[in-house]
Amino acid sequence: MDLFNTTSTDELRPRLLALTHASEWADGLLARRPYADLDELLSVSDGLVTALPVEQIDSALAGHPRIGEKAGGLDAESVARSAREQSAMSQADAALQEQMARGNADYEQRFGRIYLVAAAGRSAEELVGLLHERLGNDPATELDVVRRELARITRLRLAEAPLVGG
Repeated sequence: MDLFNTTSTDELRPRLLALTHASEWADGLLARRPYADLDELLSVSDGLVTALPVEQIDSALAGHPRIGEKAGGLDAESVARSAREQSAMSQADAALQEQMARGNADYEQRFGRIYLVAAAGRSAEELVGLLHERLGNDPATELDVVRRELARITRLRLAEAPLVGG
């Protein structure tokens, strides 16, 4: 935690934004330094993400490719991270990939944003199944789910980041 606590804000902020592109989250995390340990950092991060306003959620989603698609327009580290997180989907058969593509389109039409799910460790079948379940949510419920999934993704990325000793 020493590195995270002592790195300059000017250096650390862009590194945080590469993990989750939500300025309120990054600024809030930086403002609460120093952290005693990783658990405290992750707990504060969770609270900040789940409290983000809609426009910050949408900003964060801009840094995530659709499930089943390759990341474009991101730095090499972000592209590699997304590929690792979504590896099950990239290895799925063509029929399952097509189901995901159709589901992504249905989701975006229904909710006006990309389908975000913490994909790491989940099978392609599970990712498609979760998408179909979530299509039944009302918009307010779904926004809460998106916040929780974004917090989960951010937690995983932050814990693995070199800036916190991962």
